[in-house]
Amino acid sequence: MINNFVNELRWRGMLQDIVPGCEEKLLESSCNGYIGFDPTADSLHIGSLVQILILMHFQNCGHKPIVLIGGATGMIGDPSGKSAERNLLSKKDLNNNIKGIQAQLSKFLNFNSNEKNSAIICNNNDWFKSINLIDFIRDAGKHLTVNYMTAKDSVKKRLSSDSKEGMSFTEFTYQLIQAYDFYHLFTEKNCNIQMGGSDQWGNITSGSELIRKKTGNKVFALTCPLITKTDGTKFGKTEDGNVWLDRKRTSPYKFYQYWLNISDEDAIRYVKIFTFYNEIEINKFIETHKEEPHLRSLQKVIANYLTELVHSKEDLEKVKVASNILFGKSTSEDLSQLDEETFLSVFDGVPKANLKLDYLKNNPHIHELLSEVGFLSSKSEINRAIKENSISINKEKIDSSYVFLKNNLVCGKYFLAQRGKKNYFLISFS
Repeated sequence: MINNFVNELRWRGMLQDIVPGCEEKLLESSCNGYIGFDPTADSLHIGSLVQILILMHFQNCGHKPIVLIGGATGMIGDPSGKSAERNLLSKKDLNNNIKGIQAQLSKFLNFNSNEKNSAIICNNNDWFKSINLIDFIRDAGKHLTVNYMTAKDSVKKRLSSDSKEGMSFTEFTYQLIQAYDFYHLFTEKNCNIQMGGSDQWGNITSGSELIRKKTGNKVFALTCPLITKTDGTKFGKTEDGNVWLDRKRTSPYKFYQYWLNISDEDAIRYVKIFTFYNEIEINKFIETHKEEPHLRSLQKVIANYLTELVHSKEDLEKVKVASNILFGKSTSEDLSQLDEETFLSVFDGVPKANLKLDYLKNNPHIHELLSEVGFLSSKSEINRAIKENSISINKEKIDSSYVFLKNNLVCGKYFLAQRGKKNYFLISFS
């Protein structure tokens, strides 16, 4: 059954440019469509998540998604939206990145179905590695004039910028190579639609033009808007850099917290873009949120949905417990539910000290150990804080009789000291 893919994107705010006739074509029958991903890292980040979700909608609506990994174009670098040329990657790094991205994408799209619209992955290096330069210039280059190519925004902006570097021939060829990708997929995979971010419109339409001139056929294209934040800061960025889909680069806890901390205005837009809830459900979520915005229920809807989608339901449960540890009432039992990765993510950035495990053999008392690691400024301040009942170890209030024991270590190697609500100190043992 074919559902209206274009209308699905439209009401979600995920549609910007579209070739006339594209919607009608997609309603006639199942189509093959692709989005390209350049392997600039071994993981995609949440800026790429929008394109992944578009492919998921495409497949859900009965169409066949083609994921194109830019093994060849990744060696060049796309100038679209860039003010300077990218550093070129080595073949070893490129191959490592391709493997990481391929494994990642298999979590989101169905590649193993017996259905006609089972997704496939292609690598454009598979065809470019055997193309002769002279043949390429003759068979592809002659169809797109320099005037046509320099009229594209991605090229014009670089050529008119104040940068002394300008644009290298290497980057200038990117447009033609991406156009050839579309032509190759059209002829070999019956792919008749290319999708991407709005910054790709110039490259995409170059592909449509190449196909028209070489075959006489019309193909289609659409783009989605580039995602922005209402406060003007860059979407998907934190103080630590990109928010990645790989847990080794961005832990599930930090991933969850990113979405939990978005503004109300962004949440109202993002719940349509980043979840698959229907329009009725989303309107109810928004209405509930507006009644009690301080509860941040809409942010929680998005954070819960995406953490489970990108990571797992188990990870979601862990990060919810972890969030409660920092921002709600919690106990040592809550701490014991966390694995080491999540525990360290929660307390990343807090002051730390390390002691040898042998230090615990003599069953040190609270004053001795906290003084040893420098938790507070002096032993007298530690004594005063204990008398005021303001120090916790592993989320439990303690008194002067408290003794540190090995079996009380969190994850087998940590004690978490706390004074007040936000003054944490992590003591590790090795």
